[in-house]
Amino acid sequence: MISKAPVSIEPTSDQIKALPTFATLGRDRITLVSSAKEAEHACAALTEAEFLGFDTESRPTFTRGEQSDGPHLLQFATLEKAWVIQLHNGSCREIVLQWLRESNVRKAGFAIHHDCKRIEQRFGVKPQGILDLNAEFRRLGHKNEVGVVRAVAVLFGKRFVRSSGAAKTNWSRTCLTNSQVLYAANDAYAAANVYHALAPVLQK
Repeated sequence: MISKAPVSIEPTSDQIKALPTFATLGRDRITLVSSAKEAEHACAALTEAEFLGFDTESRPTFTRGEQSDGPHLLQFATLEKAWVIQLHNGSCREIVLQWLRESNVRKAGFAIHHDCKRIEQRFGVKPQGILDLNAEFRRLGHKNEVGVVRAVAVLFGKRFVRSSGAAKTNWSRTCLTNSQVLYAANDAYAAANVYHALAPVLQK
């Protein structure tokens, strides 16, 4: 938690590596959503949130010129828990997309406008209540791209650790690994914590 604007000094990669680890969510605090019924329960819970961390995952492309057919996952998090929503099931997908179209609950993420553009291009849905944390850091005086790892270091003096291998895995698979679920959920969880820390500054 912070009580002032983010520090102006940008930590180096080596400085970040020396920081204590940022505590992330365990699997017991993450809900994996893949059916219509699960989506209904998730959207009801998300609607009650004061704000949410938000992120997406797409199956990576490896061929020059290949277009991504993602996103394949949507991730939302509060300060206590997270939801990882798979989009391969049509009924589940429609419920969540309808919620995204109508809900004004604040959804904060890093470079999230790029993710929302993909959602709009693929599904024809423009998410509401979006706040891009990268843009907010620029507005607060950070000239370089901040990103989730650097933001956690600047605001909390902690090192956000995530699996480098998980980022390049197949996010479109129906059976996600535990590593994938943890990676996806905690990106949104870190965004929720960053937004919560910045909120007093953003409201001025």
